[in-house]
Amino acid sequence: MDTNLERTTLGSGNQWGPSERDEAVSALRDRLVCACEDAGVQVFESAATFELPDPAVWLLGDVHGNTQWLQRALPAMKRSDPTIKTVLQLGDWWQESKPVDHWAGIAGIERVLVTLGNHEPYGALSPLLASHPGRAIRVSDVVWILPRPFRFTMGGRSVLSLGGASSADADLRTPGLDWWADEHISDADVEKCVAGGSADVLLTHEAPVSTPIAVVREVLRELARESDAHTVALLHRSRLKVGRVAEVVRPKLHVHGHLHVAGSGESPDGRRVVSLGRDLDPGSIARLDTSTLDVRFLGPGDVWHRGR
Repeated sequence: MDTNLERTTLGSGNQWGPSERDEAVSALRDRLVCACEDAGVQVFESAATFELPDPAVWLLGDVHGNTQWLQRALPAMKRSDPTIKTVLQLGDWWQESKPVDHWAGIAGIERVLVTLGNHEPYGALSPLLASHPGRAIRVSDVVWILPRPFRFTMGGRSVLSLGGASSADADLRTPGLDWWADEHISDADVEKCVAGGSADVLLTHEAPVSTPIAVVREVLRELARESDAHTVALLHRSRLKVGRVAEVVRPKLHVHGHLHVAGSGESPDGRRVVSLGRDLDPGSIARLDTSTLDVRFLGPGDVWHRGR
């Protein structure tokens, strides 16, 4: 796996000083506010579960409403494997539907299943999910928003999706404008996951509390150094909840986004954990074989292809 395609999360001391961090957060906040204002989201249908026959699917990390990135990412997927019809997106999506439908059509993608993150237009999405309790909702030709939690199968594998995470930059955001408490994973969410039993694959936005991925551990250390005690405790509690779900569900493969770095590792009990990068990082795209559960990241040449 190519784990050299790393962009550190907002606030990382290696790449962001205080002024750069504030500017980056401001830019992301502006895009999220625009997404909320332009949401106009409607539900076209809902589903209690999916039984997908797919022998392989795409994994996609944080998009952050970056349409230009999708214009690169979706064609790159088609070039790499034109047979794949499903994208599993791991949160911080908040993407306008029209360009997604357009580029998904060109790429032959029939469905994008979104496990929600912390930076999402929950003001628009939460009421729609509440009106369809426990069901995934289709909000465009191809985009499905998954509730918390949600179970389905793909290629004969059982999958559990648990969206949400706690924001390290909540102090820079405005409640009801670009931040909602709905981002947090609740104790009730965790209990529902536990009650449902085991799953082959766990999809989360948040990382587990005990990650075997070295580059993720480094990001978390840097966040802890830069954050106040309250924020550190909040972020730790969020990861504890995901860790508890992983311990009980015992997935063979756990995939997450959120921390903006690509990498993989194996826990002491044999569970594989994969972290996806963010928009503009080739390490945010990976192919998942549903039979073997092998994960292969795309490389820069796969994504930044130039046609002749």
